[in-house]
Amino acid sequence: MPAQPAEATISEITDLITFDTTSRDSNLPLIDHVVDRLKAAGIESQRVPNAEGTKANLLATLPAADGSTSGGIVLSGHTDVVPVDGQDWSSDPFTP
Repeated sequence: MPAQPAEATISEITDLITFDTTSRDSNLPLIDHVVDRLKAAGIESQRVPNAEGTKANLLATLPAADGSTSGGIVLSGHTDVVPVDGQDWSSDPFTP
């Protein structure tokens, strides 16, 4: 039987999915949440805002196992989703 995710993992995924980051809206509440989570883990990050200041990318450096900042891992993703208006969903797309 495959291992089940920890309750803390499910809770964090649920938190992330429930942020409405539809592309026409701001992603700053999600960015703020991730900044806080990283800071709690001792990881510094840097916001890179768009020209209007309504959205941002987030850069964080995770140290390698030996503590150095070279040779680490880069994770790349995006925080926006396409609008779901008028689509026939059988469940709430922002609920896991």
